[in-house]
Amino acid sequence: MSNRDNFAGGFLLGTILGGIVGGAIGAVVGAKLAEENKPPENGNRPEPRPRKLKKRQFAEQAGMETARRSLENKIAQLNDAIDDVRQQLSHVNGTTVDETDNISTLVEES
Repeated sequence: MSNRDNFAGGFLLGTILGGIVGGAIGAVVGAKLAEENKPPENGNRPEPRPRKLKKRQFAEQAGMETARRSLENKIAQLNDAIDDVRQQLSHVNGTTVDETDNISTLVEES
């Protein structure tokens, strides 16, 4: 029973000391961050540079365009693979499939 009491006491003591130390560190870091974000004495905040914003927007648009092209290429590859499998399956079933045929007509024939 004494081991449980020692464990509970140690756990409680560690929780209290950890809270005190964590709170002190949080207060110091919070004060530094608040000091860095304080507006200048004259009350005017410096405006963000439009050049940096434009560069960031351009980079985001370029990234999205690259992703779009990549996805289009992958979709085209998948469509080609689907067409190949459709052709292979049509030869197995003994029917020929034109590009204009719909998959629903194939299902109805089966």
